[in-house]
Amino acid sequence: MSDILRELLRVSEKAANIARACRQQEALFQLLIEEKKEGEKNKKFSVDFKTLADVLVQEVIKQNMENKFPGLEKTIFGEESNEFTNELGEKITLRLCPTEKETVELLSKVLNGNTLASEALARVVHQDVAYADPTLDTLEITIPHNILGIWVDPIDSTYQYIKGSADVKPNQGIFPSGLQCVTILIGVYDIQTGVPLMGVINQPFVSQDLNTLRWKGHCYWGLSYRGTNIYSLRPLISERNGNEPLSQLTGNTRSEAESSHQFSAVISTSEKETIKAALSRVCGDRIFRAAGAGYKSLCVVQGLVDVYIFSEDTTFKWDSCAAHAILRAMGGGMVDLKKCLARNPETGLDLPQLVYHVENVGASGVDRWANKGGLIAYRSSKQLETFLSLLIQNLPPADTHR
Repeated sequence: MSDILRELLRVSEKAANIARACRQQEALFQLLIEEKKEGEKNKKFSVDFKTLADVLVQEVIKQNMENKFPGLEKTIFGEESNEFTNELGEKITLRLCPTEKETVELLSKVLNGNTLASEALARVVHQDVAYADPTLDTLEITIPHNILGIWVDPIDSTYQYIKGSADVKPNQGIFPSGLQCVTILIGVYDIQTGVPLMGVINQPFVSQDLNTLRWKGHCYWGLSYRGTNIYSLRPLISERNGNEPLSQLTGNTRSEAESSHQFSAVISTSEKETIKAALSRVCGDRIFRAAGAGYKSLCVVQGLVDVYIFSEDTTFKWDSCAAHAILRAMGGGMVDLKKCLARNPETGLDLPQLVYHVENVGASGVDRWANKGGLIAYRSSKQLETFLSLLIQNLPPADTHR
């Protein structure tokens, strides 16, 4: 099974190379933005974008996996449609062609005859990428390929990717916005049970060389299957700009004032006021705001915060599956917030984990795969139970029975 995970890591790195390449030329990047069609729009944003980079990344992941594991492409699902319309109104289905020359010809149609840009993109798309992690060499586990489904979010936080801020300063190691919030998410789940099994989060823009202006990234992964739990180690804190994370789970010492608020959380800037008010009583000033569902989940994986909480229904299966799998491998998970608030912990019922194989009845478009009850990502079940108890105590009754 490590062969599939190894290939997912490799294609995620190839995807990261594409994302970085598309940022190198500003003039090229302006050509890549296309507004999403009505059925594909995320209702959280008044303006949402689809980029050629998004579609390219998704197709590269799908077709590389198909080439290596024939048949698997039938259960690879993503956020993006691979249809593009150029300035002439031509509708083009974007795919990875067998040769670099053919890919140049196809991209040239999308880019309205911009041959130089098409050649540059085709070069990185067809470039071979190696990815090595010694931990994977020790992994011997067999999972039947025919039970696997894959959710792909080719470029999560597209707005931050387009906005392209490179000089945002982190708060306790957490970036509120900017290119650091961009992630490539690949989550593998059991199509029979919906349980997440493997996850890869590639962060293409971690640090920038001030001389060459080129970016370096980092990749995180995890696997959880039938008692086997293994995950990548996070980089040293020094790589996170020297800021020590204030997380209950990392064992850092605190002052007496800090210890009265035992939890830390990362939230969306659009979070409901009632949730924010309750969190302020539970976490004090240890509430952080950040862009991108993938990045906020990654903050939990890294131990920068204890929980990521989101009460709206505007995250989707492709946003959460990868991080959920990694967190499961670490002993945590990702649960339905609405069901948690309505749950009586004394019943002994299991926490309502998100699942990935069933669409929402009666929904259409992307809403079919929305996390309708919101979510909480966490690293420890015991800590989550305590957190939920405190949160419920501080929420108005109406919000606990939504």
